[in-house]
Amino acid sequence: MTVPKALRERDPDHEHKVIMSDLRYMVEAEKAGFKYALVPEHHFLDEYSHISGNYPALGWLAAKTSRIHLLSGIMNPLPQVVHPAKVAETVAMLDHLTEGRFEFGTGRGAGSYEILGFLPGIDDLSETKAIWADVIGEFPKMWLQDPYEGYRSKYWSLPPRRIVPRMYKPLHPPMWYAAGNASSYEMAGRMGLGIIGNAIQSFDTAEAAARSYEKGIAEVEPVGAFVNDYLTAVFQPCVSEDERRAVAYAQSHEYALNVSLTYRYHDTFPKPDFIPRWPQVKPPWTGQEVEAMMRTGQLIGTPDRVIETLKRYEEIGIDGIAIGVGLINDEHAMETLEFFGKHIIPEFDKDPGFRTDRFRYGAPAGGAGNRTQAGGAGNRTQAGGAGNRTQAGGAGNQAPAG
Repeated sequence: MTVPKALRERDPDHEHKVIMSDLRYMVEAEKAGFKYALVPEHHFLDEYSHISGNYPALGWLAAKTSRIHLLSGIMNPLPQVVHPAKVAETVAMLDHLTEGRFEFGTGRGAGSYEILGFLPGIDDLSETKAIWADVIGEFPKMWLQDPYEGYRSKYWSLPPRRIVPRMYKPLHPPMWYAAGNASSYEMAGRMGLGIIGNAIQSFDTAEAAARSYEKGIAEVEPVGAFVNDYLTAVFQPCVSEDERRAVAYAQSHEYALNVSLTYRYHDTFPKPDFIPRWPQVKPPWTGQEVEAMMRTGQLIGTPDRVIETLKRYEEIGIDGIAIGVGLINDEHAMETLEFFGKHIIPEFDKDPGFRTDRFRYGAPAGGAGNRTQAGGAGNRTQAGGAGNRTQAGGAGNQAPAG
């Protein structure tokens, strides 16, 4: 949800319009055939992403949709941001409101500016990894133990309590992690978490992510009741049936601004030399730069080119993609959703069901820590082909990396 300062200054209602447009795009995505909608949570990231309260956004979407799965990308579970019991209660409530369509994505936030805003006295981001690891395994216990046995650590505590409401559907929602480097991919795989891969932006980064995730999945010890074996890459596509139009989108000021805003806040990402230090903004991409981006794996171009690119990602081992829309304007957003609904989803989606449903409902009954994945740990093949591979999100719905 990019809200540039210059547009806010020209139109005092611009922020409101962007918020409502982003939510509308997710409703339209369901109509286009998308299976998952990614709803982020960011704090303090002026211009880059203004969805700080995704709890009400998810409730709004639950009422406006009927089939698409709603994935938090992310809900921040750090006790310094919100008490874990409150997160567990919210997830259970969303399981009811969506009738089993909510999926629980977590992470630590988008870089030091966001994360450390909640952690006075801490200036080392590595400590947030320990905090996240301390809390993540307690969520399945809170959902499945009745009553929850309680927990105490140096980061947070809760006496024995019954967490209500109880889950509407069996076990608990599929669990995800927003990851951005090899160690995070492997860690998430070992924990049995799906990946929201915001830093997967090329064939090379996809290859590294897939191999790291496979290594983790091969040694899986899931924190939850089942393994969510799902590696997703996040893109901001510039697509059209007219190649000149697609390239023009990629060469727009808005597209370049989003890249600059990404590196303004995501300081855990390796910053390319061609990205200037904020407040300088990268100039629009040249024709040669756009062509190079297309060759290395960005989703830019016509249906044939995008299908060819996605087939290569599929061969590498990427299970699904998430796309952000609304970065440029409403026309571009709606054209992108129509493009994917008309050309991409029919090409890859031969499966009427949901991959994550099979994980959740195919898992044996049991408590948190069940080590059995339906289909076997390390299974990297999606039943039904590439059917569940496309997610939609609003502008700026790039999941923060961990």
